[in-house]
Amino acid sequence: MYSKLVFSAMLFFSAFAFAQNSKTENTVLMGGKPVHTYAKLPSVNKAAPKFILTDVTMKDQTLDSYKGKYLILNIFPSVDTGVCSASVRHFNEDAANIPNTVVLCISKDLPFAQKRFCGAEGIKNVVMLSDFRSDFGKNYGVEITDSMMKGLLSRAVVVIDPSGKIVYQEQVADMSHEPNYEAAISAVKK
Repeated sequence: MYSKLVFSAMLFFSAFAFAQNSKTENTVLMGGKPVHTYAKLPSVNKAAPKFILTDVTMKDQTLDSYKGKYLILNIFPSVDTGVCSASVRHFNEDAANIPNTVVLCISKDLPFAQKRFCGAEGIKNVVMLSDFRSDFGKNYGVEITDSMMKGLLSRAVVVIDPSGKIVYQEQVADMSHEPNYEAAISAVKK
């Protein structure tokens, strides 16, 4: 009887662990090869998860720091790659023309590297934020859990309205591709 009870408990916990892992993990591509992220992006029409990120002056910034504005979270692995830097440049151009909107460019890059990039590229219309000492990647589901990119953030865009609700999200299916800029900007202009 005791062994049947132990066996049943082991089956239950194994099934529970499998359900937990399959429920949270998400697969994206990197140059056509599958990699996994911590979870799926937060759902549209839900409250955006709180965060604490570090700006280029080494000060903490939170979701509440931008209360009352539309936020476009441009999330990517590293500003030192071609596609990532292209997304920062693209949103930098677009952000200058969108009222009551702030574009937050978020990566694991150190704030020093982000500041250097912005200075060299003349980037002035977006806010660079680093996830180097926070749990943003897990809270938003974008932290890569395997491959040589483990620990970095996948490419995604999340748009948050002034009330703090998510109104658009895109987990870019292949991180070697740029996000859908027009869809993100349209979510702000609705």
